[in-house]
Amino acid sequence: MTQYSHLHCHSQYSLLDGASPIDDMFAKAKADGMRAVALTDHGNMFGAFKFVNSGERHGVKPIVGCEFYMVEDRFRRSFVGDTKDKRFHQLLLAKNQKGYENLSLLCSIGFMEGLYGKYPRIDREILKKHSEGLIATSCCIGAEIPQAILFKGEAEAEKLLKEYMEIFGEDFYIELQRHGIENIDGTGMSQEDVNQVLIRFAKKYDLKTIATNDSHYMEEEDSLPHDILLCVNTGSKMSDPKGYGKGMRFAFPNNEFYFKTQEEMGRLFADIPEALDNTNIIVDSITTPKLTRDVLLPNFIMPPEFKTQDDYLKYLTFEGAKKRYPQMTIDIEERLLFELSVIKDSGYPGYFLIVQDFTSAARVMGVSVGPGRGSAAGSAVAYCLGITNVDPIAYDLLFERFLNPERVSLPDIDIDFDDEGRQKVIDYVIDKYGQKQVAQIITYGSMAARSSIKDVGRVLDIPLSEVNKVTKAFPEHLSANLNKVLAPDGVQKKLKDAMNADQNKAAEEFRAMAEQDDEIGQMIQTAKRLEGSVRNTGIHACGVIITPDDITKYVPVTTAKDSNLLVTQFDNSVVESAGLLKMDFLGLKTLTIIKDAIAIIKARHNVDIVEDDIPLNDKKTLELFSKGNTNGVFQFESPGMQKHLKALKPDKFEDLIAMNALYRPGPMEYIKDFVERKHGRQVIKYDLDDMEEYLADTYGITVYKEQVMLLSQKLAGFTKGQADSLRKAMGKKQIELMNKMFDLFISQGTERGHNEEILKKIWKDWEAFASYAFNKSHSTCYAYLAFHTGYLKAHYPAEFMASVLTHNMNDIKKVSFFMDECKWMGIEILGPSVNESEQKFSVNKDGAIRFGLAAIKGVGGTAAEEIIRERRQNGHYTSVFEICKRANQRVVNKKSLENLAIAGAFDEFEINRASYVTDLGQGMGIEMAIRFGNQVQSDIANSQASLFGDAGSLEIKEPELPKIEAWSLMEKLQREKELVGIYISGHPLNNYKFEIDHFTTHSLVALEEQNLALLGADIKLAGMISAVREAVSKNGKPYCIFILEDFSGTREFAMFGERYTENKAWISLNAQVFIAAKGDKSYRDPAMLDLNIQQMTFLEDTVSHQLKKVTISLNADEVNEELMEKIYDLIDERGKVGLAFKIRNKDKAVVAKSSRYKLQMDEITKKKMQDLNLEFRFN
Repeated sequence: MTQYSHLHCHSQYSLLDGASPIDDMFAKAKADGMRAVALTDHGNMFGAFKFVNSGERHGVKPIVGCEFYMVEDRFRRSFVGDTKDKRFHQLLLAKNQKGYENLSLLCSIGFMEGLYGKYPRIDREILKKHSEGLIATSCCIGAEIPQAILFKGEAEAEKLLKEYMEIFGEDFYIELQRHGIENIDGTGMSQEDVNQVLIRFAKKYDLKTIATNDSHYMEEEDSLPHDILLCVNTGSKMSDPKGYGKGMRFAFPNNEFYFKTQEEMGRLFADIPEALDNTNIIVDSITTPKLTRDVLLPNFIMPPEFKTQDDYLKYLTFEGAKKRYPQMTIDIEERLLFELSVIKDSGYPGYFLIVQDFTSAARVMGVSVGPGRGSAAGSAVAYCLGITNVDPIAYDLLFERFLNPERVSLPDIDIDFDDEGRQKVIDYVIDKYGQKQVAQIITYGSMAARSSIKDVGRVLDIPLSEVNKVTKAFPEHLSANLNKVLAPDGVQKKLKDAMNADQNKAAEEFRAMAEQDDEIGQMIQTAKRLEGSVRNTGIHACGVIITPDDITKYVPVTTAKDSNLLVTQFDNSVVESAGLLKMDFLGLKTLTIIKDAIAIIKARHNVDIVEDDIPLNDKKTLELFSKGNTNGVFQFESPGMQKHLKALKPDKFEDLIAMNALYRPGPMEYIKDFVERKHGRQVIKYDLDDMEEYLADTYGITVYKEQVMLLSQKLAGFTKGQADSLRKAMGKKQIELMNKMFDLFISQGTERGHNEEILKKIWKDWEAFASYAFNKSHSTCYAYLAFHTGYLKAHYPAEFMASVLTHNMNDIKKVSFFMDECKWMGIEILGPSVNESEQKFSVNKDGAIRFGLAAIKGVGGTAAEEIIRERRQNGHYTSVFEICKRANQRVVNKKSLENLAIAGAFDEFEINRASYVTDLGQGMGIEMAIRFGNQVQSDIANSQASLFGDAGSLEIKEPELPKIEAWSLMEKLQREKELVGIYISGHPLNNYKFEIDHFTTHSLVALEEQNLALLGADIKLAGMISAVREAVSKNGKPYCIFILEDFSGTREFAMFGERYTENKAWISLNAQVFIAAKGDKSYRDPAMLDLNIQQMTFLEDTVSHQLKKVTISLNADEVNEELMEKIYDLIDERGKVGLAFKIRNKDKAVVAKSSRYKLQMDEITKKKMQDLNLEFRFN
């Protein structure tokens, strides 16, 4: 049998066009004895790095290629009339390192210069410039030469052939494919007809032929999953007819496009064996390119007086140390010199200089920089350079946790910036290093289990309800996927062991569904084949690449619609291996909240708060944490954390560091012991006295990985590097290394006089602990940030909460939550005002929080800025006419004025909102004001232009707004909510506060929080219906879906059949209703609570339904005429609630119910009864 290798293969990185996993390609090639495989994805090299690694791992030669989109002019993007973007396929393979570089560059150019729609295109002009080291073929039926044969004739095709021969010489091959395609595009010619022409060309010009199979999937039976994948790509359904044009779907002509074996290819090309054998000539001519390299640092330009980066780094470090450590001790100096020596030996001083440069620039630009994150906070050099802001020496944070002196790897410094200033820092880096040397990192979005099922279900036209049932049935576990759940011999053992009983039951039920011989079974099995397919690309949220030269010299790049930066075609998992320096520029909202709160404090109190000067022993702040009043406080907001804080009552910063580390799965079980030991209710024990030095702060409990590292050094003489290796080995469960280190720990520990059995116990404890132990460096940094937010909330509550509200405006649930927090804190929240509001939430002179103008939909920052600017320069406005007269109307336009009026920003002018925006035939009030403002501004302009301008003519009397009837409260609130997202000036349910407080059992948000804990519970709710959708099911029965809204949030309800018919009278838009229900399990999602609605009534009828009478208890000696007159005043003829009296006289009591008098029971009546100091109860 002739040896053969596949040279035309598409992987899953041919987005939604290829279905072959890279590892599967090599596994099949290896099993078949194939020498090599080429990767030729459409227009990209996304998979190239992983492809080369996989090939080398499998022992099969990887050939890097690409099937390009070739056009006449890559720059052309305008096509008129019948002209279209005519694209041809063109296969190129990298022959050597230079060829790989050219392939990568061409692929990058396709995106940077030739992108049209979703197609990265190149042309022959650029191909000629970068053809060195490349092998080209005549490619598939969609390539230029075969297309010319089909549509332009052999002469034109021959002309094109000569052009390619001129470019590539002996590295140009005639490619033959046999997929059995007949009558191509109605030409009457078959693929074999084209092949015969190509063979004649090969003989005429002495060109070598190669046989290929355009492989898009692995096995013949994968043609159906691949066809479905194409439908996912084009938004089609399998039932759509195949073909081109409207209503048709793109599809392959048959099932021959799979990764065939050598035997299958031998049979297919038995008459042209040389075409098979010639693939070996290509394989032999190719030297696999080296894609891995050491990280290349960009060139950091230093001041001329420094000869090396080491010298400059040392200078900056000790300059910074003068500020950080005014009293420089020998220990501190030794620590800095040790770190600098490790940095020098590792070759990374440039890395520190680069990070120091942009963090320093950020602060100069007014961008907040975080205190640090991760292990970088363990570096005293980073602290002195200002990269981090927490003293590692003071908190026992370890440098070797960051950069191991015995096993050097690239350090990883992630930097937090305030989320509004992050882009400024990236722009600075771009300006410093160049647009083509800075890039973002690509991400690949793959088809997960549920999305695969949904996609396949849509393509197969399976009813959505059935698809949803299947997706909901899939077990809820982070590690679960279709291949593991549907493994041949049962659920994968590792997954089975990790799942709980309910999840395992769900997995078995799901397996049973997959085995069904119906459309559901087919859907699941097909989804399994497609799971993991790369569906789309995105951009890494924070990763930024900086290169020493044009990035296209190192890796292929692509572009993104929502970014001006280039984007690497290799993802985060391999960019560093490819030699690229990656920095994480993270946007942290908390930093912006702190920054804005400090600005509000400065504006209101003229107090300058310097974050780093906030005392970490501030009593008021520690009291706030002790009381659990931490809503809005970074990292300490959850109810669970608040509960533990109340028990712990932290009285020092170190307690917060520990709680931040303990409050997570695993170590959470130690919180109780931690609390008990702190308060002396549990004895603090140390296995060895020598452990106290490093465990005293955590009351004898090992909380941090750094403690293990320090103790291994103290107890067993481990070096710094060995201690870090121990941490990694334990964390990653590297058994072989752990066994070696165990022997070392015991032998060296006993040499130091420690008991062997105690050392074994300590080691065993560490093993159990290490898998979830936390990084103290990270915990310290984030506790530091949490303390800052806590300090601001404790000392400047209104200013802090104003900033918190500003930076949660895009999440209405959070805004409502924080507004409730403000009310609890006694802080009033006021609606927008043109005379008091700033752009964002602000605090007025009375300490109330005022809504920001820019937060009103349709107003925007520019209009708000203009209104505020004019107000500051020339004083408060007295009317809307004054605003139009004074403000720039090109900026403050009609739409922004309308929305300001509706949102209540003009309420202080004492004109109702309807008067501004109601048109009675002569235009709206706002339009009248705009005309007036235009006239005044025009007169002023004309007067200034005239030499004899008459100033008196500028006094134009303000017209009067039309008198319009005010909106109802409901309409006013609804319109207000449309523009600001929440109710500000009231709430539709405010009139029913009594009913809600006394007769409901849960809020809507409580249902969400308690979920299945409420199964079988009697639940009573109240709210307003904010949306209704009525429909008829397939079987002709009516149903309804409505959204209920209360003070806490919203929830969707569904009612069907008779239950809906019975309650239909109460279901309408804006209806305020009371609901009695039973907690039930959702049939759509067994993990979610559903409500079985038993009864609905209007809220206004709730008192009469739920409250039969009010009983007032009186002592006989208290009863007098004056009191009875006051009680009589409570009587209301509209009342529906009975009134009873319980008269007590010593040890006897008489109950008497009035048959005549009733109460109108509401919040007002309740308040009157409380003011009379009456004892009463509801029956």
